[in-house]
Amino acid sequence: MTKQEIRQAVWRLLQSEHVARFPGARGRIPNFTGAEQCAAHVAELEVWQAARFVKSNPDSPQRAIRHLALKQDKTIYMAVPRLREEKCFVELDPSRLGKNLHAASSIKGAFEFGRQVSVREMKPVDLILCGSVAVRRDGARIGKGGGYSDLEYAIALELGIITPVTPIITTVHPLQIVTGRIALKPHDIPVDFIVTPEKSIATKTRISRPRGIYWDYLDEEKIAAIPLLKEMQKKMRAGRSVQGSI
Repeated sequence: MTKQEIRQAVWRLLQSEHVARFPGARGRIPNFTGAEQCAAHVAELEVWQAARFVKSNPDSPQRAIRHLALKQDKTIYMAVPRLREEKCFVELDPSRLGKNLHAASSIKGAFEFGRQVSVREMKPVDLILCGSVAVRRDGARIGKGGGYSDLEYAIALELGIITPVTPIITTVHPLQIVTGRIALKPHDIPVDFIVTPEKSIATKTRISRPRGIYWDYLDEEKIAAIPLLKEMQKKMRAGRSVQGSI
């Protein structure tokens, strides 16, 4: 099965088993029944307990985890949709949020109560929380198809915001754990922990992580739409020109 076929199969299954919440699973990181219960299992992970700065996706099924982070005085960095602005992350610092921790854990509240920052203003990230459409127990992951989680990872790695061993967690419904082969590309990120409403699974993944930005997989239209990526490409090309003239 292709990635898109796996997505379609998982979306259909969640809908047919009535565990997909409003507004439905198809075309998104699906919100699922029991998503809030994942927080208790995440809280037990040593990598979570050690983390001070967390990069998180903005999707609804991970909201309880973001709320948990803020309650535990962890700062969250959430990407602006499609990285379309120069200040392409929203910083949620609990010390600045007052009584608005729960409201700020939603995407709407994050923009209302958080502050947008550039990557130069970000602190090094200790842990990554990402949403998934499907995962395997070996750590292979499929997102909704936009490629932005992978791209955010690559950019953060290139800029030293994360390291090649920064832990990656995803939370899913058990029906999102698949057994079929997933054809991965070099830019696809694997996950270290899969958390369901019932338990956490350490994948002990052996899947290689991306080593940075794979420019050959990006078209010029996408690069042009992301100011930070456009700037990074410009610097990369300038560096090549200098090297070529030596």
